[in-house]
Amino acid sequence: MSYIKTYLEEIHQIVNKLDVNSIEKMVDQLVKLRKNGGRLFFLGVGGGAGNATHAVNDFRKITNIEAYTPTDNVSELSARVNDEGWETVFVNWLKGSKLNAKDGVFILSVGGGNAEKNISANIVHALKYAKEIGSKIFGVVGRDGGYTAKVADACVIVPTVNPQTVTPHTEAFQAVIWHLIVSCPDMKVTEMKWESVK
Repeated sequence: MSYIKTYLEEIHQIVNKLDVNSIEKMVDQLVKLRKNGGRLFFLGVGGGAGNATHAVNDFRKITNIEAYTPTDNVSELSARVNDEGWETVFVNWLKGSKLNAKDGVFILSVGGGNAEKNISANIVHALKYAKEIGSKIFGVVGRDGGYTAKVADACVIVPTVNPQTVTPHTEAFQAVIWHLIVSCPDMKVTEMKWESVK
C-alpha cells in the first residue's frame, strides 16, 4: 500500500476510534463556561500554537467566548522567554491575564506535556497553576495524553494508529475537533459565512 493510501486509511481508523463521549463532555462544559462569563486561554507550541491562533478566532467569532493565546503576541512571548525562561512562559502569561475559576485553559498538544521527561514543561506548569486556581482544563492531545489527560476536566485523545504519524494526525484532528465543537448547535451563536450564503 502506498504511503498516501496508508495515511488516508489511518484517518478512517482514527475517526472510528474517537471517544464521542469525551467530545460531548467538552461541549457541555464549554457551554457552562460561556454561560458563567468565563474566558478561554489556548496553549500550544509548534503546530499547536498555530492551531491555537485559529481556534481563538473560531471560539471568539462563532461561539461568542472571549478567547486568547499567548503565541499571538510574539513581542510579549519572546520577552517573557528571554527574561523569565521557556518553562514558565505560559504560567506567567496566565497570571498576567488574571486567570480565575470561571475561565478555562485549552491545551492543543501532541504529547500533553511530561514533567519527568522535560517535554512541554511550559504546559505542565500552566496546568498546575490552572488547577490551583480552579480553572477548567480542556485538551485535544495525542499519544496517551500526557499530563493534560491526567488533570483535564474534558480531554479528547487522538488515537494512535501508527507511531510514525502521531504528530500530523494529532495536529490535524485538533482542527477537526475544535471545528466540530464550534459548529455544534449548542455552541454556535454566529452563523458561518459560507453556510449563510444562499
